[in-house]
Amino acid sequence: MNIEDVRKYCLSLNGTNESFPFDDTTLVFKVLTKMYCLVSLNEKHLNIKAKPEDVISLQEEYSAIIPAYHMNKKHWITIVLDDFTDDLLLKQIIENSYKLVISGMTKKNKQLLGNL
Repeated sequence: MNIEDVRKYCLSLNGTNESFPFDDTTLVFKVLTKMYCLVSLNEKHLNIKAKPEDVISLQEEYSAIIPAYHMNKKHWITIVLDDFTDDLLLKQIIENSYKLVISGMTKKNKQLLGNL
């Protein structure tokens, strides 16, 4: 997947919005107000939230998945897009991040998300 494919996929997930809150080269995807994916437009990599056990196993299995750049390395991974060729797995990792963020939301926000 390239950056535009990642963007389209993230925006297809219910309640997702995009913004540039940090600078003009880091595209952030949020479900409601919670981040689940950051895309570096210059360096072509993603930071994605993951369960701690998935962080470890993904890094052990794929050389293109490394400790997260500028994020909590226990809960985030970085995926180097140019080196990662499994598009289906990348979509699954993004969706898992999205669902992980939703699982931590309040009941009110979950209901709001269900009504969008």
